Amino acid sequence: METTKGAVVIEMRPDLAPNHVAHIKKLVREGFYDGIVFHRVIEGFMAQTGCPHGTGTGGSKYPDLKQEFNAEPHVRGICSMARAMNPNSANSQFFIVFDDARFLDKQYTVWGKVIEGMENVDKIKRGEPVRDPDKIVSIKVAADAA
Repeated sequence: METTKGAVVIEMRPDLAPNHVAHIKKLVREGFYDGIVFHRVIEGFMAQTGCPHGTGTGGSKYPDLKQEFNAEPHVRGICSMARAMNPNSANSQFFIVFDDARFLDKQYTVWGKVIEGMENVDKIKRGEPVRDPDKIVSIKVAADAA
């Protein structure tokens, strides 16, 4: 993932959330995330992206996903799905955790982890909403991630 702050490599975890990983791969391959902003970035907590409106109110053209909550802890670098009150409302929005957020464990679907470039995630502009937000310039699925 190339952001306005630099490259970020996310290792996807289909062993934890196979349907979410397949959905994200499909959106990535369609170019859905290219140009999308980090609309909600809270110091010491997380950076959220994936809303086509840049407001946290939208998703993709596809139906919402059934939750795949798992025991993977929400610690620094974890990528997890954002959702509304309904546990089965995740769609395209996800967040990257800055610091331990264990209170989210088993309530949000963890689907990956940043393995390179977390220092670039740390540079993403903060705000709720963010003024002149950073964005995903482009994102690709690695060739070996079939």
